[in-house]
Amino acid sequence: MSTTGELPAEAEESAVGKGERSAGRRPAGGRPDEQRAGEPPEKRVTWAELYFDLIFVFAITQVSGLLHHRHDLLGIVQALVVFVPVYWCWVGTTVQANIRDVDTPRDRLGILAVGFTGLVMALAVPGAYGNRGVLLGAGYWAARVVLLFLLVRIPGVWRGPYGVGVLVSGPLLVAGGLLPEGPRVCLWALAALCDLSGPVVFRRKLAAVSYHPSHMPERFALFLLVALGESIVGIGASAASVRLDAAELVAVAAAFTISAGLWWQYFVFAADAMRHAVTVADSRRDLVRRVFQYGHLALAASVIAVAVGFGETVADPRRSLGAASVGLLYGGCGLYLLTFGYTRWMMFRSVATTRIVAAAVVLALAPAMVRWPALAALVTLAVVLVVLNVVEHRRVNAAAAVAEPAAEADREPAAEADREPGAEAAGDPVVGGPV
Repeated sequence: MSTTGELPAEAEESAVGKGERSAGRRPAGGRPDEQRAGEPPEKRVTWAELYFDLIFVFAITQVSGLLHHRHDLLGIVQALVVFVPVYWCWVGTTVQANIRDVDTPRDRLGILAVGFTGLVMALAVPGAYGNRGVLLGAGYWAARVVLLFLLVRIPGVWRGPYGVGVLVSGPLLVAGGLLPEGPRVCLWALAALCDLSGPVVFRRKLAAVSYHPSHMPERFALFLLVALGESIVGIGASAASVRLDAAELVAVAAAFTISAGLWWQYFVFAADAMRHAVTVADSRRDLVRRVFQYGHLALAASVIAVAVGFGETVADPRRSLGAASVGLLYGGCGLYLLTFGYTRWMMFRSVATTRIVAAAVVLALAPAMVRWPALAALVTLAVVLVVLNVVEHRRVNAAAAVAEPAAEADREPAAEADREPGAEAAGDPVVGGPV
C-alpha cells in the first residue's frame, strides 16, 4: 500500500522517511532525497526553461486543433505523427538542460534558439499535411542541429540520439514534407520511430550519462501540466461561444471535474513517487527512458485527446456523440489511467490495481456512450474519476497510518545516538520547570 498512490509496499518505509507524501507535501524542515556520493547539489529548473515551455503551450494547442479538425482513426494517426517530433524536440532540450549547467549566456541563447524552432513547428502544424510540411520538417531539423551544437563538446555525442535527430529523423521529416499526404504520413511515422528507438538502440552508450534526479521529474511534470492546460482551453473555448444555460453549465462543471481528476491522479498520487523512483533507481538511464520519455508521451497524448473530446461535448451537451468523439474522451482517459499501470510496473514492479480497474470500467462504458447525450457521457466519466480518487485517497491514508509508526520507531534510535552527552532533547521536560 502506498502513501503516494504509486509506491509499492516494499518502498513504503523509505518513502515516508524521505517525505514522499501524497499531495506533494513534505514535513517542515525535512530533507530532500539523499544524494548519491559525488552527485552535484539539487538542480533547479531555470527561467529559460520555463520561458521555453511557453512555446510548447502554443504547439500543443496547434496539435489539439489538428486533431479537432479530423478525429477519425486516420486523423488520430496524423496528429500523433506530428506530435512526436514536437514532443521529442522538448525532450531533447530537457535532457540537455538536465546533464549540463544551462544557466549560462551560451546555453540560454541555445534554448531560445530551440524555442524559436519550436514556434516554427507550431506554426506549421495546421498545414502539416498541406503546404507547410517542409516547414515543419525544417523547424525540427534545425532544433536538432542546435541541440547537437550545444552538446558538441561531449565526445561522440553525434553517435547517439542527438546524432539520430540530425542525420536521420530530421532529413526524413523534410523529405516527407515534399511527398503527398499518404507517403508523408508513412515517412514521418518512420522518422518518429527512429527518434523513439534512439534511447533503446544506444542504451549502452547512454549508460555513462549522469542524469540529475530532481530536475527530470519536475520538467516532465511541467510538460504534463501544459497538456492539462489544454483541457481547460478545450472547456473554455467551447463554452465561451454558447449561451450557457443550465445544461451547458453542468457540462462545464463535469468537464472541469474530469480535468481536475486527471490532475489529481498525477500530481497528488504519482509525482512524488516518480521523483523517489528516479532518485533510488539502480539504472536512472532506463527509468528516465521508460517512465519519463515514453510514459509521459502517452500521458500527454491522452490528455490532448480528452481536451479535444471536451470541445466536442461542452458546446452542445444535448446531442449524442459519435464514436470518434467518445473514443477521444473515453479512450484518452482510459489510456491515461493505463499508463500509470505501466509506469508503476516500470518503477516498482508493482500492479496499479485500482487504476487498471478504473481504466477497464471507462473503456467498457465507451460503447454505450455513443448513444447517450454528451452531458451524460461527461457526468458518467466525472463520477468514475471522483470514485477512483476517493478510493485512492482512502488507500493512501490507510497506508500512511500503518507506515508512520514504523518510521517514527526507526527515527527515535537515530535521534538518541546523535544527541550530545548531557544535552537535553528538544521537547524534554526541563528540571524545575513545567512538565
